[in-house]
Amino acid sequence: MSVVLKGITWGHSRGITPLQAFSQRYAELHPGVEIVWKKRTLQEFADFPIEVLTKEYDLLIIDHPWVGCAAATNCVLPLNEYLSADYLADQLQHSVGQSHISYNYDDKQWALAIDAATPAASYRKDLLEANGVALPQTWEEVLSLAKDGKVAVPAIPIDILMNFYSFCIAYGKTPFSNETEVIDVETGVAAIRTMQQLYGIIDKEMYVYNPIAVAERMSSTNDYWYCPFAYGYSNYSRRGYAKYLLHYADVVRVNGERLQTTVGGTGISVSAFSEHKKIAIDFAQQIVSAECQSTFYMEHGGQPGHRKAWESPAANVLTNDYFKNVLPVMDNGYIRPRYNGYLHFQDHAGTPLQQCLLHNGNPEEALQEMNKIYQHSKQAKPSNQPV
Repeated sequence: MSVVLKGITWGHSRGITPLQAFSQRYAELHPGVEIVWKKRTLQEFADFPIEVLTKEYDLLIIDHPWVGCAAATNCVLPLNEYLSADYLADQLQHSVGQSHISYNYDDKQWALAIDAATPAASYRKDLLEANGVALPQTWEEVLSLAKDGKVAVPAIPIDILMNFYSFCIAYGKTPFSNETEVIDVETGVAAIRTMQQLYGIIDKEMYVYNPIAVAERMSSTNDYWYCPFAYGYSNYSRRGYAKYLLHYADVVRVNGERLQTTVGGTGISVSAFSEHKKIAIDFAQQIVSAECQSTFYMEHGGQPGHRKAWESPAANVLTNDYFKNVLPVMDNGYIRPRYNGYLHFQDHAGTPLQQCLLHNGNPEEALQEMNKIYQHSKQAKPSNQPV
């Protein structure tokens, strides 16, 4: 009898295409096994908790802050109990930034880093060169280009929130350092006021744009030349994927230091309820291996979580040095909280922040609302939204 495994991921070429490709190859090498993937939008991931989906799917692509829920509910397998110590040591040694360790919680490995991403700068090299404009290196240069209407930046709530963390760090404090507030008032106000300088002058259409929408707009029109920070997609730096090629670079300096952006990416986990755990674990182990990640997975549009892929000359030729240029940003990345309930905060705290930026509101009032959501998140049921 044939074995059918069901997997769920998110609906972009980066998230679905390499999984489908490797599943086809896996089926060819393992007759009688079929792995079928369903794709969901990022919002659907937020609206349908993953701990519920584990009852239906064998393989799940998750966001690392969800591991606190995994530890609390045991709805996915602790992979350290099924994979060899040598394999996991290799994954840790070759992690892209903190991608691998981000899925380790309560000393258990709840997922393997299949994909790595963080906000980085993207730009139309052809347009900057044609207009004699240098790639921005400082916040002031970003603002100057934005005043000319040439800067795009995702401004939906979740992306604004991820960037808020970065600006807090730029002013010397790390968010979530205590149990009562997201950030101290002085640091939070300084971060928001700096963000208002940019978000107050960008085109208002950006307030419905996520990173994919920004990349699509920049790679299909000549409207915008530069984006200072958005989760990177190596697909757009590959010839033939979009009309115009995007290049990627390190983020700018704010308050004298490079921004420390908020790590995203995804991990592959195995449902504790799967009737085919051994096969699912084998598939996960193979697709995240150094060999697959640096060849097959990367070549089919993936953005690997294994460092050998990012350092591969072939991968960088294919992507116009995307991986080489973004790797320093990944290595400097900030890892979000992972307590059981954090994702309630992530799903809701960006809204008062967005409204503050959109309407030039009072930063202290926005922080008060965020702190209320923070406290509520201690008891809230989490969801999952890859970024």
